[in-house]
Amino acid sequence: MRPSSLIMLAVALVFGVSAALLAKFWLENQVPGPQIADAKPAVDMGTLVVATGPMRFGTRVTQAHLREVQWPQGAVPEGAFAKISDLVNGNGKRVVLSAIEENEPVLEWKITGPGQRASLSALIDKDKKAVAVRVDDVQGVAGFVLPGERVDVLLTRTRIEEIGDTLQSKSAFTDVLLENVRVLAIDQLADDRTEKPSVVKTVTIEVTTDQAQKLALAGSVGMLSLALRSAGSVNAQPSRRISLVDLGKRTATATRKSGRRDAGRTSVVVVTRAGARAEYSVVRYGSTVR
Repeated sequence: MRPSSLIMLAVALVFGVSAALLAKFWLENQVPGPQIADAKPAVDMGTLVVATGPMRFGTRVTQAHLREVQWPQGAVPEGAFAKISDLVNGNGKRVVLSAIEENEPVLEWKITGPGQRASLSALIDKDKKAVAVRVDDVQGVAGFVLPGERVDVLLTRTRIEEIGDTLQSKSAFTDVLLENVRVLAIDQLADDRTEKPSVVKTVTIEVTTDQAQKLALAGSVGMLSLALRSAGSVNAQPSRRISLVDLGKRTATATRKSGRRDAGRTSVVVVTRAGARAEYSVVRYGSTVR
C-alpha cells in the first residue's frame, strides 16, 4: 500500500474516533441530571381527641368512646382536647349535648362540663331563653319540625270592635311574630340527629327575653303555629299582615277562568240600625248581590 493511502486511512480513523467521542459527549449532556426535590417545610404535629364511634344526646363520655390521633398544630379546632386525660379526668362525668360522629373531634360545646347533667339548659346559648309552644299535627308542621331546625312563629287572632250600641265588627288576621328561631326540643326529645318525624304536643324554641314575653302574651290572645324554614335559610323575609280580605282576593286569571263577566266584583252595602251605621263588602254576580 502506498504511503499516501496509509496517511489518508490514519487521518480518517482519527476523525472517526473524534466524531464518535463528540457525539457521545453531546448525548450525555442532553440527558437531564437527577432532580433535587424541594424540601417541604416541616409540619408541627400534635394530638387531638376524637370519637371512636357515634355518640348521641345524653351519652355519658368514657375513655372507651375516645382516642387520640395525630393532628396539625395549626389546624386544631377551637374547644378541642389534646389528651383524653384532659376530658376524662375524674372530676366528674361529662355527657354529650350535641351528636358526635365517628372520628369527629370532641369539642367543649358539644359536651357538658365536669359533673353537669345533659339538661336542656346546657343547650341554650348565652342570654337566650327556652320557651315551649303548644302545637298539634297541623300547627307543628305535621311533626316534621325536629331539634336543631329553624322555624318562624305565626300568630292568628280575632279582633272585635264595637259599632254603636248593638253592632260589633269582627276581623281575623295572621302576623309573623318571630322569624328564624332555633328548635331546641320536641316534647322531651332534644337529640338534633333524630330523623324520624312524629306528631308532638309541644315544641321548645330558643328566644331572647323580649321574644319570650311576646310569645307568652301571644299565646293568651290568639293561636300560635310554626312555619318550617328551608335548611340554611337565615335571612329575614318580607312579610305583612294577612286578613280575611286577602282570602277573598281573586286574580284576573281566576276571574277569566270562571266564565262569568261580573265574577269577583264587590259592592259596599250600608246597614243602619238603631242609629248605628255599618258597611259590608259583598260579592256581586251580574245584577244579584249575594
